[in-house]
Parts: sequence; C-alpha cells; structure tokens
Amino acid sequence: MRQYPVARKAWGGVFDARTDERVERFTQSVSFDRRLYAQDIQGSIAHAQMLARADLLTVDECQQIVQALGQIGREIEQGQFEFRVELEDVHMHVERALIDRLGDTGRKLHTGRSRNDQVSTDLRLWVRESIDAVDGLVAALQAAFVGRCDGDQGCILPGYTHTQRAQPVLAAHYWLAYCEKLDRDRHRLADCRRRANVLTLGTAALAGTSLPIDRHDVAKRLGFEGVAANSLDASSDRDFVLEFAFVLAVIAEHLSTWAEEWILWSTSEFGFLRLPQAFCTGSSIMPQKINPDVLELVRGKTARVVGNLTRLLVLVKGLPLAYNRDLQEDKEPIFDAFDTVAGCLEVAIPMVAGATLNREAIAASLDRGYLDATTLMEWLIRKGVPQRTAHEIVGGLVRTAIDGGVPLAGLPLEVFQEAHAAFDQSVYDVLGAERAVAAFTSYGSTAPAEVERQVAAWKERLSSGTKST
Repeated sequence: MRQYPVARKAWGGVFDARTDERVERFTQSVSFDRRLYAQDIQGSIAHAQMLARADLLTVDECQQIVQALGQIGREIEQGQFEFRVELEDVHMHVERALIDRLGDTGRKLHTGRSRNDQVSTDLRLWVRESIDAVDGLVAALQAAFVGRCDGDQGCILPGYTHTQRAQPVLAAHYWLAYCEKLDRDRHRLADCRRRANVLTLGTAALAGTSLPIDRHDVAKRLGFEGVAANSLDASSDRDFVLEFAFVLAVIAEHLSTWAEEWILWSTSEFGFLRLPQAFCTGSSIMPQKINPDVLELVRGKTARVVGNLTRLLVLVKGLPLAYNRDLQEDKEPIFDAFDTVAGCLEVAIPMVAGATLNREAIAASLDRGYLDATTLMEWLIRKGVPQRTAHEIVGGLVRTAIDGGVPLAGLPLEVFQEAHAAFDQSVYDVLGAERAVAAFTSYGSTAPAEVERQVAAWKERLSSGTKST
C-alpha cells in the first residue's frame, strides 16, 4: 500500500498553526466520499486535457498527469491506496498523490477550478451513473411483471379499494399496474438525469476564473449535455441531489406497496401467493414458519429512503449563496438512498419472477365480496335505469344475497324482477367474477382483450428499450 507524507493543507498558506486533530476528524469526508474516486479522476483527466488545449499545460505535462491519474485510480480500485483524515476528502487525496508523483506539474492540475465546482461535478457524474443503474433495475422489474402475464393468463383476482373487495381484475392487469407505476419512475429518473447532466466544473469557487479555460470542451469530454450558466448558482446547487433522492423515495414507496400486498397475500388467511423459499426465512423457535422477511425489509427500508430525502431537504434549507460546508453532508444520505433502493430492486426482480399464484385458493374466494355488483348496476344502466336508481336497486339485492348467504348469481330470477321490471334471464350473463370481467370494454380496463393488448404493448416497449409516452 503506497503511503504519502503528511502535507500542508491545500488551503493552509494563510495559517500559521496546525489544524487540531479533533477538527481533522470532525471535518473529514474521505470515509464516505472515497466512492467518488473514479468520478474525480475522470473529471480531472478531462480538466487536464482542456488545460492543455488552452495552453495552460504543455502536452507533455498533460500526458504525465493523465498517466499518473490512471495509476492512482488503479491503486484505489485494487485497495493499494492509503486514505487518511489529514487530507480531508477524496479530492485532496488524489491531488496529493499526483503532486507526490509529479511535483510542480501535479500542482498545476487545480488551475481554473475549486473544490467547490470539483465536488459538484464529481457528484453529478456519480448521480448520472447511478440513475442509469437504477433505471436498468426498474426496467428489469417491469420485465419480471410482464413475464408473469402469460403464465397467469385467465387468473382472476379480487381487486380492492379501502382494503375491501371491490371488483374482479385479471392477474395480468394487476401486474401491469405496477409496470405503469415503475414507468413513471423511469420518466422521473430521465427528467432528473437531464437536469443533473449539466457541467459545473470551471465555475471555480463562486465567480468563475480569469484564466482562458473552455468549459464547453470539458462538457463534451465528460458527456454533459449543458454547461451551468451562472457560477453562483452552480457552486451552491444541489437540486439534482434532492430530485434524485425524491425519485428514489417514490420508487421505494412503490416497492413498499408491492411488498405489503404480497405479505398479506402469502398469509394463511389469504393464501393467494406462494413466495419463493430462497427469498424467505424461518423462525428460530417455531419450526413451521416460512416468513416473508425480505418483503418486510423492503417495506421497512422505505423509511430509510424517505428519511434520507427529508435529511437532504432540511440540509439545504436556508443556505445562503454560494457554497457552504454544510453541503459536505449531502453525500451520505444520497449514497445510502441509492444503495438501499438498488438493493431492494435486486431482490424484488427474482421474487416477482419466482412467486406462484395459488389459483385454487383465489378461485374459491371469488364468490365472496360481491365483486360483480358494479357490473350488475351497469347492466341496469344499459337497460335505461338511471345510475343512482340502479345503484340503490343493486344495493338492495346485495343485502338480500347477504341475508340469504348466497352470491348474486344464486338469487332466483323472481327476486331480481321484484326489484325492477327491467330484469330478465340475461342478467345472469354478467353475474359471477368471470362474466363480470368479460363484460368490461373500456380502454385501460381489465377487459380480457384490452389486457391482451396491453401485455403485447408492454412486451414491445421493453424489448425496444423505450418508455411510455
């Protein structure tokens, strides 16, 4: 492991006293920002190449810097690099190592930049890469839901509102509901990426620089779509971090909803779902237990992600322009939010693909809850009965069925005809969960033909790698 001597602080020229060790421990960030080393080196290489193009470095100096930065990156990646609190953060570690290798040539790298814009650029590069990683995982989860649709074809589930049985829906329709939620997440990720993909390097501390740098050249080298137009704003801006944290929190909320439902469905009381045992745990005292611990942790870890968003929002509240050291505290919460959501997605994908619906238990439960009542009401509406009147009539029929302990289809025709003269034998064509599902026709509904169209559209969309519009 390569070691470096204790160096004077990069900012220490005006000081005549050594920094207290307690301050060094308190102010260091290298314990967590070291994960930005690759982005720091990437940004520094682009900056050096621009400096050479602007004649602020010679071609030979630039080559030496680029080569040394590559070597430093490999040492960090291989665990051969020593990090120490005296050098504060990953940025000063990389620069100190460069200076120890190249002397005055290494000292030239920081020309035309400050740690303020350097940190912002590194974090933007990391956010951009992390967005792409999360987007790939979300797309894979969508594919897992779509992949279930053919195997679960024809299976009808009770749909719920207020956690009460409401109407019957096809299982595939249910799976695609999560695809839609996740698709909105992907759109939010794309929007966030666009706003994060703006170069701030070269705005220096807060006012820019008098040196002839070319920020657009650096932006091109790093793949940024734009260049920050106001140095004061760029130095202090963490909107892109807040936005990424928000999108991660929404993804976590969607995963938590899914986890909550599947936890319930896997209980003996529901019996709708068998979870893959490789993603369950047991009890240390009760031998029969198969616990949905992974789902419970997905639900529980959502609190961490939401907490990280709150932490970031409070962090930037009331900060004056431009840079303030408070912003050092932005990295741990966004790193943790990303790690947590990525981890939840990584276990959600195989769980969705590997779970099994208990069709017999689901079918046996469909006659409970009068899921066909709304379809019966709409049958009356098509017969010319006003909606409010039809609603009242069907409500009375449901009460009669409850009192008799039978489903609506179990009521004799004369009971229907006593309720309203419009009833005839064809009423039984819409009663029961299967007939109720078959009766749907509207766009976006659980109608079998409509769901089949939706499944085909989702397969095409995912195979082409496009999001919905």
